[in-house]
Amino acid sequence: MKTLIVLPTFNEAENLPLLVDQILSLNGQDISLLVVDDSSPDGTGRIADRLSEEHPGKVFVMHRKGKQGLASAYIQGFKRALQIDEVEAIGMMDSDFSHDPAVLPEMIAALQGADLVIGSRYVEGGSVDEVWPAWRKFLSAFGNFYARTILNLDTQDVTTGYRLWRKEKMQTFPLDAVLSTGYIFLVEMAFLATRLGFRIVEVPIYFADRKLGESKMNLRIQLEAAYRVWQVRFAHKNRFSN
Repeated sequence: MKTLIVLPTFNEAENLPLLVDQILSLNGQDISLLVVDDSSPDGTGRIADRLSEEHPGKVFVMHRKGKQGLASAYIQGFKRALQIDEVEAIGMMDSDFSHDPAVLPEMIAALQGADLVIGSRYVEGGSVDEVWPAWRKFLSAFGNFYARTILNLDTQDVTTGYRLWRKEKMQTFPLDAVLSTGYIFLVEMAFLATRLGFRIVEVPIYFADRKLGESKMNLRIQLEAAYRVWQVRFAHKNRFSN
């Protein structure tokens, strides 16, 4: 299955070359990458251009002016991917090795019988970084449980960003109806996919903390996401009222 992975980047100069090498080295996989860089001050965009030259037809780059956010990076990346005729699956993952590239073959295989495959920390076999303190593990699990409960979702991990979409189904997805601009965008996408009747399969993953670079996640972002879950619920209530 020809797969294009959308990789939003901001200051990932250390990680990007290593990640691209690992993904493109996966045996038996037809995977290409679209790097969406938000004018990273550390030169990630220039590195992405170099990688595109080194891997023609495998690494593509979108340069955006300023830091415009995760949601818009993915939306623009998805729209570009949908324009490529030969692409059959569209993926999304972090650029910091929190999402293990080695799981991609299993997720691609699972997509044969699904519309959306989620790399899940909260199904049997899934887990988060073992060195995380107890409070951080609790906050992660509770945030996910909270979103699932408010939005009445059966999917066990709705806050993960490791996902594969069948292109033909994403073509029916209302990308322009997505309202969220931060990390709650991931929850909103899962919510809309569920309401649209997408077949969702979860594949267990181990979510590792980043080893290089600085994390973009903080308590303020998590608290903001908590109340924005309610905005997602009420924003789309009329869309699925029938």
